[in-house]
Amino acid sequence: MQQLRLFLQQVLPGRKLWFDSGKDAENKIVNNPNIGYGSYTIKYANGKTREFFQIGFSANTSGISVYIMGIKDKTYLAQTFGAALGKASVTGYCIKFKNLKDINIDILAPAVRYGVENSNEN
Repeated sequence: MQQLRLFLQQVLPGRKLWFDSGKDAENKIVNNPNIGYGSYTIKYANGKTREFFQIGFSANTSGISVYIMGIKDKTYLAQTFGAALGKASVTGYCIKFKNLKDINIDILAPAVRYGVENSNEN
């Protein structure tokens, strides 16, 4: 996790740093704690909005997840970076892997940069 944090700081220099405890307003655990970078506005169906990280990561029971928020084309990450990443599962906005050594970090960098450059905000 420490290596991934340092890597993302290099890929995303000067971005806002987030720490999400994983708890909601009632102090109930609703997700794994996350560390995030950048700023993204989540827009809900009911019209409400909330500021959130644009790129985030967390540890979970199956390994590590990297979240790339705000990409319109939910097939792009898997089609463009999926096979080259290594031992990773890639969804519309999430890259999951067991251990950092299992993936090609040189492919993760452009995937993260793509997310920042092509979010719904841009």
